[in-house]
Amino acid sequence: MKSFEEQYNEYAQAFESALKEYCAKMNYCPNVLTESMRYSLLLGGKRVRPVLFLSALDLFGLNWKNELDIAIAIEMIHTYSLIHDDLPAMDNDDFRRGKPSSHKAFGEANAILAGDALLNTAYSILFAASARGEKYLRAARYLCDAAGADGMIAGQSADLLYSGAQDAGAAELEFIYERKTGKLISAPLVMASVLADKYYFEMERFGEALGLLFQMTDDILDEKGDGAAVGKTLGKDKAENKLTSVKVYGLHASELQCDLLAEKCYGILEGFSENAAFFCGFVDFVRKRNK
Repeated sequence: MKSFEEQYNEYAQAFESALKEYCAKMNYCPNVLTESMRYSLLLGGKRVRPVLFLSALDLFGLNWKNELDIAIAIEMIHTYSLIHDDLPAMDNDDFRRGKPSSHKAFGEANAILAGDALLNTAYSILFAASARGEKYLRAARYLCDAAGADGMIAGQSADLLYSGAQDAGAAELEFIYERKTGKLISAPLVMASVLADKYYFEMERFGEALGLLFQMTDDILDEKGDGAAVGKTLGKDKAENKLTSVKVYGLHASELQCDLLAEKCYGILEGFSENAAFFCGFVDFVRKRNK
């Protein structure tokens, strides 16, 4: 039986190969658009969302290697959000995954356009995949909604709105986390569930809890992580008086809440008849990560 790390690497490496092949074929004019899109897509990272999608397909007995194009679309939407999040008008971060952010490498205007192009290219991939059947259409629709005005974008907007606000607390924090991070963590899992036609609500609940755990861990890393390991500027949340779990609950209480969220994830997974050991390992991976 493969270890969690071996299984994770199998999904991630297959995805990385497919992504590199896709990027090699991109040829948009002017060339700066192609290069700026490739730059951010190929910066690396944990590939959490594609791996969640592919591993959930595998859990449900589907051929995950046939769905790598959808995994690329998922990562394109995530990458576009990171490009825009790093912009001076948003989080104003000069580094992403240890390298200059898109706007530092290509200029602010080109970074905005690279993000726009990745989002629209992702939708083009999803439209093409929808020709495979009605389940693919429903999965694509779920991802679009998760990334849209009632999903990730709403979370981003609220994050900006409540930065520095004195009267914002736990309710506003939950709204931000459920949407800004949770929706795009939950979406790959639910999409796999839609394609397999099983465990829809369980996967949605698991994804929501995992998304909260992921973002809360991010808050803790911003407070006490290693900048070189994380690959981005740390301490910005406190400096900018952003609404975070550490600000609302304190560092120790945030760590305790992470433990409770991890237990909630394990509890949901116990209801699966399939062997969900990989996803238990994924919860451990998120809870204990240092980057």
